[in-house]
Amino acid sequence: MVMTSHSTALADHPVLRVPPASPAAAAAYFGASLAFHADVSDVASALAADGDPGFVVLDSRSTASWDQGHIPGAVHLPTALIPEQAVALLDPAVPVVTYCWGPGCNGATRAALVLAQLGFQVKEMLGGFEYWVREGFAYETWEGGERRAADPLTAPVDAADCGC
Repeated sequence: MVMTSHSTALADHPVLRVPPASPAAAAAYFGASLAFHADVSDVASALAADGDPGFVVLDSRSTASWDQGHIPGAVHLPTALIPEQAVALLDPAVPVVTYCWGPGCNGATRAALVLAQLGFQVKEMLGGFEYWVREGFAYETWEGGERRAADPLTAPVDAADCGC
């Protein structure tokens, strides 16, 4: 292969030093990613719609964290208790969407792994509780319901959704 000045410049570029995957490989990867992840605003929209959303939301954090704030209607089941309590609390025919604190926490990933090993269909909610609150969705604490204004860095200010 003959390197042109353009390809030499790209090879030295930190973003393109490793070339992008082929379109087919990218489609397979991103398609798989969507099978494993759910977006906070999509979860909120499904929960707000009339009727059964078709999934259950599971908060995998500690009781102290749950009391500090959680998604209304979520099932509270700390990751350590999933192996012994999931079958009694969850319907194996209903997909589960796990969440934990936020993008810096892999608790929802660990919970999703345990649930999958038990035979549940599961997705992880990207952004966790942090982005639920930052996007302005209502949440509950041990004192009652709360809602904060949406953070304009995470949610549109004057639109119902981001359009993505």
